[in-house]
Amino acid sequence: MRSLVVAAALLWSVATAFAADPSGTYDVQGASPDGSKYSGTVTITETGQTFKMVWKIGSDTYTGTAIGDKDFLAVSYTSGSDTGLALYGADGGNWKGIWTYAGGTKIGSELLKRQ
Repeated sequence: MRSLVVAAALLWSVATAFAADPSGTYDVQGASPDGSKYSGTVTITETGQTFKMVWKIGSDTYTGTAIGDKDFLAVSYTSGSDTGLALYGADGGNWKGIWTYAGGTKIGSELLKRQ
């Protein structure tokens, strides 16, 4: 019984650590503002008080700067001449988000699942 309690406490601390730090690699699944689906990967790296986010979607790469904490991330991103804004909320060790291109009138959605 005691080892079960210790194991549960260890798992809880690992889960809490993942939820507290968004850094890592994620599988991304999303829907563009026009409704088309896409998938790829996202890498989040701590860069001091900010985070660098790099999406690889097919042959396209998007690079962003995020601010936030264990509960949310707000991101400004670019790809070529495209720029945009994304907002994510923590969902366990994963992140759910919405995004749009600069000047956009519709939003897309994303789910980042930790690898």
